[in-house]
Amino acid sequence: MNIEKLSQKHLDDVYELEKICFSSPWSREDLEKQIDIDTSYFLVAEVDGKAVGYMGLQIFSGEGYVTNVAVLPEYRHQGIAAALIEKQLENPMDFITLEVRQSNTPAINLYTKMGFESVGIRPNFYSNPTENAIIMTRNLNKKG
Repeated sequence: MNIEKLSQKHLDDVYELEKICFSSPWSREDLEKQIDIDTSYFLVAEVDGKAVGYMGLQIFSGEGYVTNVAVLPEYRHQGIAAALIEKQLENPMDFITLEVRQSNTPAINLYTKMGFESVGIRPNFYSNPTENAIIMTRNLNKKG
């Protein structure tokens, strides 16, 4: 597996990942815009030249906000999402936070294992189907 920054060559695969993994996928155009945005840190996990997972992150003033973590179903449970998260944790941030569907137990378990803690609920955050989001955050500030 190879992890690299999102580029033009990944767009078709990442867009397919979006459509497979999410009920409300990002458009190919929205993904493409992320390539040139200074605050966007999008990484792609490739196996044999094919994008099989990706993670989007926005960083503003040291605050990391995960936009998406996605891995093709046939590549799950192989450490790809964990590797993407570990790589993103190398970015300079005071904390990193995300929302996850309340029913997505495998993702919640992974995030917990990676040091994230549940800090709240966003009622009816998701649609198709409507569902609450659990807000999970990991403090990275080494001070104190």
